Amino acid sequence: MIKQLQRATLQSQGIRSKQPFGKGKKAVLSALEHLGYIQIDTLAVVERAHHHTLWTRVPDYKIEYLEQLVEDRKVFEYWFHAASYLPIRDFRYAIPQMLQFKRGETRYYKNVDPKTLSYVIDKIRLDGPQKTRDFKTTEKRKGSWWNWKPTKVALEKLFMQGDLMICGRNGMEKIYDLTERVLPSTIDTTEPSPMEFADYLVNTYLRAYGFTTVKQITHLKAGRILRKNVEQVLLNMIEQHTVQEVKIDGLPTIFALSTLLENKVKKSSSHIHLLSPFDNSIIHRDRAEQLFNFDYKIECYLPKEKRQYGYFCLPILFGDEFIGRVDCKAHRKKSVFEIIHLHIDKRQNDVGNWLEPFIKTVQKFAIFNACQSIKISKVSPANITDILKSALEI
Repeated sequence: MIKQLQRATLQSQGIRSKQPFGKGKKAVLSALEHLGYIQIDTLAVVERAHHHTLWTRVPDYKIEYLEQLVEDRKVFEYWFHAASYLPIRDFRYAIPQMLQFKRGETRYYKNVDPKTLSYVIDKIRLDGPQKTRDFKTTEKRKGSWWNWKPTKVALEKLFMQGDLMICGRNGMEKIYDLTERVLPSTIDTTEPSPMEFADYLVNTYLRAYGFTTVKQITHLKAGRILRKNVEQVLLNMIEQHTVQEVKIDGLPTIFALSTLLENKVKKSSSHIHLLSPFDNSIIHRDRAEQLFNFDYKIECYLPKEKRQYGYFCLPILFGDEFIGRVDCKAHRKKSVFEIIHLHIDKRQNDVGNWLEPFIKTVQKFAIFNACQSIKISKVSPANITDILKSALEI
């Protein structure tokens, strides 16, 4: 059963076939609508997480595709469990959280000066879309929130409560505009009922993963009412025979799509994926450990002396199995992609199985990161260092 679930969830995630969502910009939108969200991250050790995650599923992915979808008003930025790109069709399901911010029901953005809020929104209304640096401030004391200036705090509050949207970015710098000028008039803006919101979450996770748990669905979404509603939605789906309850020793109760369990998924071909630490398939760390026996943590937030694998290790997925990690860095000015330290699980003794697809994937990933050559600094186990260097280093 575990092997079936592993294969099925990777298939649902769109990383078991070459072009699961098609090609080009349409494929990017299809992937995002299927997954429900793509997490945004500013770290650029290798290509940023949101682009990396989409490249994993859309082989001909170009960075401008995502930017164009934002401009086309097909995709918007907001908060899922973290800052994310979401399909515009799901905008109404962000409204409950927006209203919580507007009503002051969260612990964030308390005591923001109403005059500053008015100044920020009036300037955008009169002068058009604005970036943080477009606002001057005479405030001399350091602001709260990582020493943000008051206008930056106001921008973020107005964004979180739905008065502003991000209409584009200049690099990673956000560009804000009035929601009424960004959101297409065809989008439903009625607030979903608590049960509708629970139904949205359940269906999003089942579509993206094939199966789920209550804990995964309610991850970082607190509240007894939400949990109760999620459980009710799942119970209704069980009664309708669209979902089945699965119990496996050592795992929380699993709720799986009936079609997933009824259709046996074949063993994956020998593809290698270098996944982003924020990839949807790995972002729920408990789930990855329970299902794949893969204990993964990103270590860039740890002091150097406490890191075991490196600053920005990428999980290595070989077929249906995680076989190691690679700490790497794109030196874009030098056009060099560096493998700082490749860690292969000791159980993977037969390098003949995974070496060739690994080499091909690294070469493609280097090109995606605007690098023309590859440098290998360290490999564990060391006995495959020479093989890799002869194949990859130019």
